[in-house]
Amino acid sequence: MVEDLIRTLLVDDQELVRSGLRRILRRKDGFDVVAECGDGDEVLDAVTAFTPDVVVMDLRMKRVSGMEATRQLRDTPSPPPVLALTTFRDDALLSEALRAGAAGFVLKDSSAEELIRAVRLVAAGDAVLDPAVTGRVLDTYRTADTGQHRKGVPTPVLSRLTAREKTVLTHLGRGLSNDEIAAELIISVVTVKSHISSIFAKLDVRDRAGAIVFAFDNGLVIPRSH
Repeated sequence: MVEDLIRTLLVDDQELVRSGLRRILRRKDGFDVVAECGDGDEVLDAVTAFTPDVVVMDLRMKRVSGMEATRQLRDTPSPPPVLALTTFRDDALLSEALRAGAAGFVLKDSSAEELIRAVRLVAAGDAVLDPAVTGRVLDTYRTADTGQHRKGVPTPVLSRLTAREKTVLTHLGRGLSNDEIAAELIISVVTVKSHISSIFAKLDVRDRAGAIVFAFDNGLVIPRSH
């Protein structure tokens, strides 16, 4: 049904890339590509005009970068979530996208199935961090963002979380979606969202990326070795 389609805005300065994304994000798979932008300076107007559920955003563009466009979106009322898309395995670039407010990222060499899953998760309010680079990116994110907790520094704020909230936070750090956490803990998705909201408030973090950094810093999740 039309109302169930995920309204998607594509932002990339290469027409061939946008064409490829259109072929993957098809209506029969639950997507409606409502608009496309050829550069970051077109994003705000497109979001206002087409009200997408999610923005798939290239990070490197000629006039306005995806990071800057994401920052601009973050400062608007009720901005749609942004999934950053890049060809570069650049830890600093990807961590900057998270600090700018992106809900996560996928690499352009990801499979069609991985992209579809990522867009669905971000549209549903989840975060997506490519497991191939998550540990290194979060380390860069941590050291560059003065507002985040530092590795190795005791964080008594962790004691504010209930046992269930610590479990939910651990699953967040492992990259599970809200639906996956609900299935793991045999609770409703609504309850998961309530726990996550409480975790954000108690840890004083603005998003899932910040919560995931906290989980790594406090030993709730052990980074993968690469």
